[in-house]
Amino acid sequence: MTAVSEQVLIEAALGGQVVSFPTDTVPALAVLPSRAESIFAVKQRSLDKPLILMGATAGDLWPFVRSTETQLQIWQGVANRHWPGALTLVLPANAAVPSVMNPVDPSTIGIRVPDQAVARRILAQTGPLATTSANLSGEPPLQTMAEISLRFPQVVSLECDRQEPNPTASGVPSTVAKWTGQSWEILRQGVVQLDSNSEDRGR
Repeated sequence: MTAVSEQVLIEAALGGQVVSFPTDTVPALAVLPSRAESIFAVKQRSLDKPLILMGATAGDLWPFVRSTETQLQIWQGVANRHWPGALTLVLPANAAVPSVMNPVDPSTIGIRVPDQAVARRILAQTGPLATTSANLSGEPPLQTMAEISLRFPQVVSLECDRQEPNPTASGVPSTVAKWTGQSWEILRQGVVQLDSNSEDRGR
């Protein structure tokens, strides 16, 4: 499919199509959470690898998690320090999260706010989207929109010359940290380092 403008991509996403746009880490494949099975099909991805819910702001994402008041304060503190940024928080999911986002363990959901203006503008219009890196399962993440257009012709990708400069893109997937009830378990180490001793545990 020919790469499209930002507004056309937003309309495609709202229509349930899989889209692709740049982020601060690697470009994303994205779709409405209720259509998350489409990404698994496009990527030929195993169902035991959950998708990430990406939003324009932290406030857009908290309605999808289940927490106590104390837990939410801790998580919001971490979000305030590291978002927008390359950190995915894996937290207890509530009923607002479609189980297809994480078929093997629908009780949790990974959430993130990217540090990329184009991505946040798109997400502000679409609402939170189910996302993952743009690659076939088992292959390295694709780094440019041109590569994605060639590899995934069925995906609606953002037109390359409409992208804003993105010098902060690391090319490295986000750090993934799962809340264990008292602290964070690092499931994947990326650029962001969590303070496991004090601040990021809320102590």
